Amino acid sequence: MNHHFSIRRRDYLRQSAATGLALAGVSSHAQAAWPSKPIRWIVPFAPGGTSSIVARSIAAELTKQMGVSFVIDNKGGGGGVPAMQELLRTPADGHTIIMSHIGLMVVNPLIYPDSGYDVEKDFVPVTLLNRIPSLFVVHKDVPVTDLKSFVAYAKARPGRLNYASAGNASAGHLAVEALKLKTGIFMTHIPYRGTGPALTDVLAGRIEFFSAGTPALLPHIRSGALRCLAVGSAQRIAVLPDVPTVAESGYPGFQTVQWYGIHARAGTPAAIINRLQQECAKAMQAPEVMAKHEAESAIAGGGPAQEYANFVRSEQARWREVVIKGQIKPG
Repeated sequence: MNHHFSIRRRDYLRQSAATGLALAGVSSHAQAAWPSKPIRWIVPFAPGGTSSIVARSIAAELTKQMGVSFVIDNKGGGGGVPAMQELLRTPADGHTIIMSHIGLMVVNPLIYPDSGYDVEKDFVPVTLLNRIPSLFVVHKDVPVTDLKSFVAYAKARPGRLNYASAGNASAGHLAVEALKLKTGIFMTHIPYRGTGPALTDVLAGRIEFFSAGTPALLPHIRSGALRCLAVGSAQRIAVLPDVPTVAESGYPGFQTVQWYGIHARAGTPAAIINRLQQECAKAMQAPEVMAKHEAESAIAGGGPAQEYANFVRSEQARWREVVIKGQIKPG
C-alpha cells in the first residue's frame, strides 16, 4: 500500500514539476515575445487634461526605453466606463493598458453597478505612476482672494455659482464635493469630457470655480487668468509656496490629491505586468520625467503592483463617504 502510495506521489511530484516548468516556460516566453507591436494606452478623458499630460511624458520615456511605441488613445465620456469596456474587449496580452485613476477604481464601482465588469476581478494593477496636488481655482473676475472669502461669496449665492469638472467621478469632481461637504456651500456641478474642455469654459469666465491638478492649471495661474485659492495637499507645495492648504484655510483634516496609475486586463501574464512595472520605475528616474514631476510638485510612483493594489483599496475606503454623502451619480 505504502509502496503504491510512494509511486503515485513520485508521479504526482514529477508531473507537478513538469507543469511548473511548462508554466514558467509560457511565462518567460510571454515576456520574451512582449512587446511584439505598439502598446495602446487608453486614457479615459479628452485630450488636454492632467491625465494626458502625465501619459504623454511617461509614454515618451517608455517608448525610448523599450524601442516600441506607446500610443495614447484618448477615450473620454461616460465616466470612463466605455474606456474600461474597451480594454475588456482586447486580448490579455499586455498590448493594451489603461490609465487608472480615482474615478475608474474608486467611484465607478459605487455608481455604475451595471457597467458589465468588476474592477477587482477583471483588471489587474501594474503600478501607481504619480500623485499630483489638487488645486482649487476661480476665474480672475470672481471677486475673492482666498478660500474663506470664496466660501462667504458662495454662501451668499446658493446654487448660483457653477463648478466644472473633467467629468462625473473624476478627481476634480470628488475634490469639490469633498470641499462642499466640509464648507457647507452649494454650487452646481457642470461635468465635461475632460479637463481640457472644462478649462476652456473656466478660462472664458462661463464657470466660476474649478479643481484640477498642477500640470493643467499652473500655466493659467501664472498668467493671471485663474486665481488659486487653496491646495488640497496636506502641506503647501513648492511650486505655489504662497498658496495655503485647505486645512490651513480653516478646514483641518481636509486632504485630496489626484493620482494616476496603470491597469491591465486580468489574465495578463505576471511576467509582462512585472516587466512593465520595472520599465515604469526606470522611466521615473529619467531626467525629463523627474524634472516634470519637480515642476508640478508631483510625487513619483513606480512601485510594485501589490503596493498599488493596497493604495487603491485604501482610497476606496477613504472616499466611499464622499461619494454617498455627495450623492455622486452617473451623468
